[in-house]
Amino acid sequence: MPRLAIEDNSRMSIRIPAGEKAVLLRAAALRRTDLTDFVRQHSLNAARAVIQESERLELSERDSLRVLMMLENPPRPNAKLLAAAKSLPKRK
Repeated sequence: MPRLAIEDNSRMSIRIPAGEKAVLLRAAALRRTDLTDFVRQHSLNAARAVIQESERLELSERDSLRVLMMLENPPRPNAKLLAAAKSLPKRK
């Protein structure tokens, strides 16, 4: 069963094979930093890249023009959309 994250704990433990740890230690030494700083910095960079990639949408030129056209000339709402809008709770 997964353990719950403890928000006020600033420590993180990971298990890795000895060979992989040796590679990380060598890389940290080449960067003249300790293992903790090396792993933290590079994992944060990787995490930020994953987040940025998932939050960005790239469209082809054709699709970009289609989106702009749809924004400028939206289609008329169909029956399902109108029914969905009517079923929304009323705002106070």
